[in-house]
This record gives sequence, structure tokens and C-alpha cells, in this order.
Amino acid sequence: MKIAIAADHAGFVLKEQLRKALAAEGHEVSDFGPGSAESCDYPDYAQPVARAVADGRAERGILVCSTGIGMAMAANKVAGVRAAPAVSEDEVRLTREHNDANVLTLGARYFDEAQARKLAGIFLQTGFAGGRHARRVGKIAQMEQAPGRQQP
Repeated sequence: MKIAIAADHAGFVLKEQLRKALAAEGHEVSDFGPGSAESCDYPDYAQPVARAVADGRAERGILVCSTGIGMAMAANKVAGVRAAPAVSEDEVRLTREHNDANVLTLGARYFDEAQARKLAGIFLQTGFAGGRHARRVGKIAQMEQAPGRQQP
């Protein structure tokens, strides 16, 4: 699978661990930075990952910051992106099955490498259930056409 990944300074170490693990599993991982744990602004890294997912250069995205919330807020400004912060295995599974989330955001403050790898694995392996959920996801896509939304 083609995966776009990035972080801010707070998520740098966990992002690096995930990047290496995903590549070792055979995924094609595009790293959008940063290259160090030096202080930086999370929107600068959320946007290129979101755009890569929205325009099809990546099938899924993973973003890591301190809480996962800021990255989700920034990524969701790009039309076609459904970024979800998740803290449990059940949330990750349901956000894929019910919401067709295409970007997972993780909080480095809350997960060690093993936990983050587990959540990323669930995110990458779980499919979208479709059915009644497709109708709901379609309504989200309609909302993205509203004035002021950023297009890929």
C-alpha cells in the first residue's frame, strides 16, 4: 500500500519508528517530514500528506503530533480527506469501517511504538463497510463543496 506519513516535532520519533516498520512490512512509504525533532508547525506537514491522499498519490495517510488532534484538524481542511484521531483499536476499526477514514492521526503523547504499530496495522487492514455508511460518507463529500473549502 502507498502510505504518506508526517509529523511535527512532538511526533517525530514515533513517526520515524512507524515509517521504518511500515517500510519493513513492504509498504511504499512517502515521508513528508520533518527530518528532525526541531520545533515546527504541524499544519506545514499535515497539508502535504492530506494532498497526497486527496489526489491519489497515497492510498492512506498517517500523521503524528502530540495529541493527534491538531493534525486531524489541519488535514481535514483538504477536500477528500477524512482524517480521524483515534485512541483505541475499536475506534480505528470503526473509523475505517463506518467513516472510510483515509488519514489516521496519532498522539505521540499517548502511544509507544508497539501500540502505534498495532493501531496503524488495524487502520491499513480494515476495509470500508459501505452500505448505509456510504450514504453518510457521501454527505460529507457534498459538504466539502461549500465555499471556503480547500481543494486538492
